[in-house]
Amino acid sequence: MSSNLRFKSVQEASARKAVKVELPKERVEEYYGSLVFDRRSMFEYLPKATYDALVDAIDNRKTLSRELADSVAAGMKRWAVDHGARHYTHWFAPLTGSTAEKHDAFIEHDGKGGVVEEFTGKILVQQEPDASSFPSGGIRNTFEARGYSAWDISSPAFIVDNTLCIPTVFISYTGESLDYKTPLLRSLNSIDKAATRVARMFNPEVSHVITYLGWEQEYFLVDEALYAARPDLVMTGRTLMGHESAKNQQLEDHYFGSIPSRVEAFMLDLETECHRLGIPAKTRHNEVAPNQFELAPVFEEANLANDHNLLLMSVMEEVAKRHNFRVLLHEKPFAGVNGSGKHNNWSLGTDTGILLFSPGKTGSDNFRFITFVANVMAAVHRHNGLLKASIVNATNAHRLGANEAPPAIISMFLGSQVSEILDKVLHTDTASSLTLDGKTTISLDVAQIPDLMLDNTDRNRTSPFAFTGNRFEYRAVGSSANNAAALIALDAAVADQLNLFADSVEARLAKGEPLETAILEEVKKLISESKAIHFDGNGYSEEWKQEAAKRGLDVETSAPLMYDRYMLPQSVEMFERTGVLSRKEIEARNEVKWEMYSKKVQIESRVLGDLAINHITPAAVRYQGLLLDNVYKIHKVFGEKKAAKVAAPGMSNIESISENIEAIRKGVDDMVAERHKANRMPDERSKAIAYHDNVVPLMEKIRKSIDSLELMVDNEIWPLPKYRELLFIR
Repeated sequence: MSSNLRFKSVQEASARKAVKVELPKERVEEYYGSLVFDRRSMFEYLPKATYDALVDAIDNRKTLSRELADSVAAGMKRWAVDHGARHYTHWFAPLTGSTAEKHDAFIEHDGKGGVVEEFTGKILVQQEPDASSFPSGGIRNTFEARGYSAWDISSPAFIVDNTLCIPTVFISYTGESLDYKTPLLRSLNSIDKAATRVARMFNPEVSHVITYLGWEQEYFLVDEALYAARPDLVMTGRTLMGHESAKNQQLEDHYFGSIPSRVEAFMLDLETECHRLGIPAKTRHNEVAPNQFELAPVFEEANLANDHNLLLMSVMEEVAKRHNFRVLLHEKPFAGVNGSGKHNNWSLGTDTGILLFSPGKTGSDNFRFITFVANVMAAVHRHNGLLKASIVNATNAHRLGANEAPPAIISMFLGSQVSEILDKVLHTDTASSLTLDGKTTISLDVAQIPDLMLDNTDRNRTSPFAFTGNRFEYRAVGSSANNAAALIALDAAVADQLNLFADSVEARLAKGEPLETAILEEVKKLISESKAIHFDGNGYSEEWKQEAAKRGLDVETSAPLMYDRYMLPQSVEMFERTGVLSRKEIEARNEVKWEMYSKKVQIESRVLGDLAINHITPAAVRYQGLLLDNVYKIHKVFGEKKAAKVAAPGMSNIESISENIEAIRKGVDDMVAERHKANRMPDERSKAIAYHDNVVPLMEKIRKSIDSLELMVDNEIWPLPKYRELLFIR
């Protein structure tokens, strides 16, 4: 790659202005959800009997009859065509981690040599994508192509461009799930039943418990010209080399700073698209690292919230292109600055309006709150290794434990007030005395400033799983992830624990114990048994790593080895008891996880080798030639003694360049050899471990030499856009 491309890219990026955004003339509430077949649209386009039956099926988790599906399909098609749709697709989330879609036109033969627009209930409810073309972990062979996508009636259809998108599950011909939505729905159903059992001990009128999710999507923006000049960004989503800029985030001047004009135009455009699609985008701001930003929505039911996040990630990419940006969703696209996460704010609420993780005004309310917190503690403690495995992959592994993201150890932050009341519970015989202080006020003694309300708990940014007032913030989830991967494990673990708790309480009741006593004694047991997971200190410290190991928490840092936690007997039994995943499905998913890990590292390794040998090394050799020529001329002009002195700095640079070039060439040769060894491994697990243990360290060594060369080689010769350009041209 010529350095000319770099400078042309820099020049092009530097000259860009904010793209003018034509905002709708209406207020948001008037066009919000205009591209969604929501209940307003259903009511308008469906016969009343069909509408009532569909709403009843959605609200009460009933199966939709084929006859009813035909009526829904007819109304949905009329609505879609009225809104410009010409095609339809089943929209699903295979085990690739992204979404998939196959577009079909609304046409069938009319029997007269022409076509007629048609969309039946059969097509709406079920389609048949090729299951052999997606990761299956061995469930489907390449010659076994049949798979099914089936409509998820709880998530509304929507229109993107001119295509009606129907959210669906994706299963194999033999019935196993090949996606994230199927086990997510199972886990949500499981925690609904289990949490309802426990909630009814306090409030018998409760019929359902809903899981709520509020995600925080972090991302980087890079000008598309600079992006195109970095093959590593194009192919892998992250920079495989690059010395950190003299200025990055050390002045802490980007977080919550003034949003750059080009970025603000992008955000306005994105928000408008989100609102049309029913995504309740609410908060936007600069994140910590330069050119890093965040978008967060209003909380929603978890399945819908997850669909909205998947949709957002694809919409972001399209909108970014309109503004001459590229979105980077990789968890660690730039070394030396903060990576990107997707904090999952997770909570449970009853159909009667009770937030189960919110302290109340009465002793009974607080007793219920502590009961649910104690069960979450127990679930997270028992399955802390599994929860970590659910959020780790080849990309998020770069972020975890990097002193700017949650450590690669799962612990729970509860705050001083909740911690105190947990201690009180252990030493009380009655639940009526349990109290938590509400919000307090703080006065600044400044007349113009009103008194501030303080929450009953602080926040701990080093904790991967923190209580934040009425919810838990699962901070370890990666920015590119499908949230479902984390939610499946978390919901299943908590559901299983709540069922075990309910069984134990009911056993005590059968022996004649009063309800309050039975619950209290079981809560005490959970608090005592789960103390190890509770940590309110600095999760970044070396002392905590050592302490966590002493407590028996999972401190493994190798992603391929973390996946073993899925196959622990307690994990398999938990998933099977809750009906979320079968052993066969777990085994298949692990195969996919190991395979995806290996492939991602393999691609990175190949890209790094190409850039190192074909781009970086030639640039270094070229500059070395200029230095050699200069040294030769010095010796021609000066006497030998003076020439040796004058040429000494140049000779030192020449030697350093030679050493780094040799290190790069040897590193690439060794890396290729280790890659070949890994590819010959007999199974996906061994291959992934080999890539982690033997290929990744060599990639880091090669990068170190390349980054050293970047400081030596003439800026005019260096071929790739540098960090100062990628991060600060906006």
